[in-house]
Amino acid sequence: MQWDFEQKRKATAERLRINRQGVPKHIAIIMDGNRRWATEKGLPEIEGYVRGVGALETIWRYCSQIGIKYLTVYSFSIENWERPDEQVAFLMNLHAEYLKRERKFFVEEKIKFVHFGRKVKLPRSVLVELKETVRITSRNTGMNFGLALNYGARAEILEAVKRIACECQSGRLRIDSIDEHIFGDHLYTTGWYDPDLLIRTSGEMRVSNFLLWQIAGAVFHVTETYWPDFNENELDKAIAGYSRSRNNGLS
Repeated sequence: MQWDFEQKRKATAERLRINRQGVPKHIAIIMDGNRRWATEKGLPEIEGYVRGVGALETIWRYCSQIGIKYLTVYSFSIENWERPDEQVAFLMNLHAEYLKRERKFFVEEKIKFVHFGRKVKLPRSVLVELKETVRITSRNTGMNFGLALNYGARAEILEAVKRIACECQSGRLRIDSIDEHIFGDHLYTTGWYDPDLLIRTSGEMRVSNFLLWQIAGAVFHVTETYWPDFNENELDKAIAGYSRSRNNGLS
């Protein structure tokens, strides 16, 4: 499978005319602009989210095809619970339906699915689909797909600190042994590469409490394109920009 990834990365680099090291291993995406997309087209806001789901399917499939080893997308933050109850209920139902529908495709494409975030407050319908999707894809050896659902980076960091403190208190961990590696092992993303490239759609210049520890070395790509319109061509532009930022472009 490692050979397969490298072959895909090589083909992608040749197609985009960049060095192979210019193809990121881990792409993280803040999927923004669904409601604005719908409003500008005179459609109900929920239609923007529905179209956004379609864009997500396009992008995860494309990332798998071009040799991206890790993809993490931000679908629902802890702060999003403050939205109107009917909107939250719709989004939760959309997540449950999405997972149920996509699961068979994850299996076919050998995608390993992981959930990043808190389970508390999530409806039972979502928890059931999350658990089953994680279970059924756990041994897959293709791209790793992380869904940041009910996620907040500050909460993640605080939870890590508490776990480390408990281990120190019990004697399982020495304070002087704590370093960045050990701290990272207590985050949701333990075992994953940190993101090389962070993409935010809709032109907003904010990280919105997303992977604050993990994106310390990431290249940022902000596009005015709303998430429902984000496609393979837009992702290629982001990768090419990442390559230029890393000074890996072909001369």
